[in-house]
Amino acid sequence: MANSKEQEVLDLERGFWETMKTKDGKSAAAMTADGCIVAGASGVSAIDSAMMEQMMAGGKWTLEKYSFDEKSRVVRFVNDDLAIVGYRVDEQLQVEGKPVTLQAYDTSVWSRRDGKWMCVLHTESVAGDPYGRDRVTKS
Repeated sequence: MANSKEQEVLDLERGFWETMKTKDGKSAAAMTADGCIVAGASGVSAIDSAMMEQMMAGGKWTLEKYSFDEKSRVVRFVNDDLAIVGYRVDEQLQVEGKPVTLQAYDTSVWSRRDGKWMCVLHTESVAGDPYGRDRVTKS
């Protein structure tokens, strides 16, 4: 069971996922710190709130459903204004008009600035063999 501080961070994370589900770029941008680092299968970049809003609007994907694995979640506070959350997420998407289901492990770092929580880092790693052997085509 999460304590109230942990629950606040988990609610932020779920709120961010809801912005992806509804493609609410303005709300996602308001939760994203300028210079937020995003890392995943596509690479690493530092984005600002305007880029986040653009990514939401221009994405050729639709997040139809997601769920967090509550047993896998971890929340740590570095201090009162810096929190790290990690969890497994199951996603159902439409990507370029085709259904995609995946399981991934995500982490976010949230920093409270002037009383408002902002995401300063987000990563997503698609679940599977740690060496990518499940993604290699055999010749």
